[in-house]
Amino acid sequence: MFFHINPHNGLAIYDQIARQIKYAVAGGALRTGELVPSVRELARELAINPNTIARAYRQLQDDRVLRAVRGTGLQVATGATERCQDERRALIRDRLRTVLAEAKQSQLDPQEIRQLVEGELSALEREGV
Repeated sequence: MFFHINPHNGLAIYDQIARQIKYAVAGGALRTGELVPSVRELARELAINPNTIARAYRQLQDDRVLRAVRGTGLQVATGATERCQDERRALIRDRLRTVLAEAKQSQLDPQEIRQLVEGELSALEREGV
């Protein structure tokens, strides 16, 4: 499993881990029933305190993304894909709303805002993102 942890982005590391697992579930990289790495394994891989990983996993269990399987570990819970997709959409919608409100407050014309959004989407597609 691949993680990108940035200790300087303002998000707690446990939250970054939880979000990235949610995005992996939402995007189909982690499927229902699939096991996630153990706390120790992931802590060693990321060179992060195991308590940080445990906190992220607890949050994911509270959010019903992961469930404990006795004697095995943690696996992606049934229904987690839909929950993660809904949460991802809501997060992106909130971020977009914030950016669009700022653009409107800056007196940008709605057509100019649309052109900016389309231009950025095209640029991302060209970059393969």
